Amino acid sequence: MMVQIARKELTALLPLLAVVALSACTTVKLEGGDKPIEVNLNVKIDQEVRVKLDREIEDLIADNPDIF
Repeated sequence: MMVQIARKELTALLPLLAVVALSACTTVKLEGGDKPIEVNLNVKIDQEVRVKLDREIEDLIADNPDIF
C-alpha cells in the first residue's frame, strides 16, 4: 500500500519537477534592433490638409455663390 501511495505522489510531482528542471535550463534574451523604429505619418498629415482645404473651399463658395 505504501508503494501505491508513493507512485501516486511521484506521478503527481513528475510534471512539476519537469517544469522546474526545464525552467532552470531556459534562457530568454531580449535585444533591441540596431535601427530605430520609424513611423511614416504622411497619410495623416495629408488627410488633415485636405479637410482644412475642403472647409476653406466650402466657406469661399458660401461667401461667393456666383463664383461658378
